[in-house]
Amino acid sequence: MSSHNNPLDRSRPHPLHRNPNETLIALRSSAAAAEEEGGIRALLSTFGALMAAEIPIGRVALRHLVRFLAAVLYFHSSEYALAVAFHGRSNVSPASLLISKQYIAAMSCAVLEYVIEILLFPSLKEYWWVSNFGIVMIIVGEIIRKAAVLTAGRSFTHTIRIYYEDHHELITHGIYRFMRHPGYCGFFIWATGTQVMLCNPVCFIAFVLVLWRFFSRRIPYEEYFLRQFFGRQYVEYAHRVPSGIPFVR
Repeated sequence: MSSHNNPLDRSRPHPLHRNPNETLIALRSSAAAAEEEGGIRALLSTFGALMAAEIPIGRVALRHLVRFLAAVLYFHSSEYALAVAFHGRSNVSPASLLISKQYIAAMSCAVLEYVIEILLFPSLKEYWWVSNFGIVMIIVGEIIRKAAVLTAGRSFTHTIRIYYEDHHELITHGIYRFMRHPGYCGFFIWATGTQVMLCNPVCFIAFVLVLWRFFSRRIPYEEYFLRQFFGRQYVEYAHRVPSGIPFVR
């Protein structure tokens, strides 16, 4: 009998007995490669490395990771589809997928943290009420974000406009009655919710801090131009309606 097909052959390491260090090295290499590739393909490469590493992740981890991948793919594909619907395919670039090198690195780190913790501290991933709360956050974030896009229509863009265009208008109805930047609010809740769903304590804290810092700088910069475009109308609107990001006026 060939040893290649012999299930009792102990000369070949079983996937369940694979050295965890080899797994982590493979995933780190994948994260670095993903940062170089860019786009959806880069995100998928990290998950491909996870499967290729033959990690004994079990049903719990597989369920978490599949939900995470589904949330990421739906968010970015729907963002691109809505951009095409409102602005036309000729006016939409791959940037509308909202996937940057920094974003890919962050999501790769999230997967890496999950794998490390599922190998070393598996009980950490068994808090179902935490994971389910993360799913609720993802759904709520999506609803807020998409409500912002659908309400603003052509006025919603993925880049900050520094020049006024004829179709620009100040949107103050719908969800914009309650917050000035519901798109940012929705993304903040969605992104941090993915880490709650994965029960990733380190990346959750990192995502909160990094995203808050990013929006605390982006909002004043964007609103400088909005005040130039709409004058006192925007000043009064900003005075009575919160930004949508905690502690960012």
